[in-house]
Amino acid sequence: MEEIKVSPDYNWFRSTVPLKRIIVDDDDSKVWSLYDAGPKSIRCPIILFPPVSGTAEVFFQQVLALTGWGYRVISLQYPVYWDLMEFCDGFRKLLDHLQLDKVHLFGASLGGFLAQKFAECTHKSPRVHSLILCNSFSDTSIFNQTWTANSFWLMPAFMLKKIVLGNFAKGPVDPKMADAIDFMVDRLESLNQRELASRLTLNCQNSYVEPHKIKDVAVTIIDVFDQSALSLEAKEEMYKLYPNARRAHLKTGGNFPYLCRSAEVNLYIQIHLRQFHGTRYAAISPSMVSAEELEVKESQLSADQDSDNDQ
Repeated sequence: MEEIKVSPDYNWFRSTVPLKRIIVDDDDSKVWSLYDAGPKSIRCPIILFPPVSGTAEVFFQQVLALTGWGYRVISLQYPVYWDLMEFCDGFRKLLDHLQLDKVHLFGASLGGFLAQKFAECTHKSPRVHSLILCNSFSDTSIFNQTWTANSFWLMPAFMLKKIVLGNFAKGPVDPKMADAIDFMVDRLESLNQRELASRLTLNCQNSYVEPHKIKDVAVTIIDVFDQSALSLEAKEEMYKLYPNARRAHLKTGGNFPYLCRSAEVNLYIQIHLRQFHGTRYAAISPSMVSAEELEVKESQLSADQDSDNDQ
């Protein structure tokens, strides 16, 4: 495999954070792969859900940065599930296995949709304390693929990869975004036919989020102003669905801002999680709070200055 160009931190991440494989279903082919980093005493960690093309490794920069500030972070990769309810049931079993009552969820694209559906599915006995939705959507009909969703399982892997790659940025991009795309192509190549087909099925089978079931969940929406796979209409729909959500906008970042604009995304995650400091739903070690708050303030000042310079 070619050396990953995204960041020298990647090899450090792979060598220091162990990958765990966990089976919670009767079907032992359904394996959850995850990186669980940071203080295990934290009972309400932030869990990261990847997009269709992603694996648990795509959030390595979030895992390294946030654990450095005392957070417990779990980045995971889903097993093969063909149905949203089946996925939600499997993830609930995983939380039970990890002995986690409630969690914060960060989801990118499909990951954000699955995070919303899980919050909705468990609303009577809530398992999701808050949501961060990055370049995500609330209704699968935006992809105009609901009619083909039931045939993805028949398609060969190369055809499925072509469908996914069709949503990647075209034309010139800055070097960090180019490296992020290369990294995601590499991750996409590591997925087999069943993994890809099942994710595309979940991404496209007819379904939408029922916001009244998760109205009490704190939400932050992160999106980009430049080219991404999401239409403006899909973004506007998210704002309508969550009128009280915090909005975090990035001028650039494309489909994968958590890779190519990781410092900004990490700052927004920290700002989102700060509202839970000092409660039983804090995702950070209490001993690290003051140092982390100082870091957030410094990062905000730096971001404000950059913004002023751009104007």
